[in-house]
Amino acid sequence: MQGSPFYPEKVMNLKKFVVAVSLLCALALAGSGQAFAEAKVGVMNIQKIIALSDAGKAAKKKMEAKMADLKSKFKAEQQELVDLRQEIAKKGSAWSEDKKTAKAREFQKKQRELKEKEDDANFELKQLQEKEFEPILSALEGVVNDFGKKNGYTVILDTKMGAIYFDESADVTKALVKELNKAMAK
Repeated sequence: MQGSPFYPEKVMNLKKFVVAVSLLCALALAGSGQAFAEAKVGVMNIQKIIALSDAGKAAKKKMEAKMADLKSKFKAEQQELVDLRQEIAKKGSAWSEDKKTAKAREFQKKQRELKEKEDDANFELKQLQEKEFEPILSALEGVVNDFGKKNGYTVILDTKMGAIYFDESADVTKALVKELNKAMAK
């Protein structure tokens, strides 16, 4: 079970959307120095918003529970493989060629079966991740749009998409967590 299930691929789509809108706004403002001076820019950290929001915490908890459940299911099979490998290493020299070959095939078969189960589990986790985080990301997109309009922002950027420096006063992450919690509570 690889990768972090807590950073959904859908965040990347939202990030791309935010960057595209940001670039369009920057280009529109580039022609007018006065308009650029009046631009109000905010920054947010999408990962942090999801991690700190009530819905994000609940989704993370579900993902962790599912992951622990799946890991416990594989623990016995993994130990069985380790035991079989050790048996082959210890007793292999005393076995006939037929028995060595049979044990090696048995090991390879069990290893393939376990890999297949792990792949299925990863797919199941990915589906659960999408199911859990999709509504959060959809709500967040609406929250960011509403928050930006309501508070007069020209653009709100994600810190992970290229904001190298920003004044802390431009960080709207905490405010967006509160707004997301309200939106998800409805």
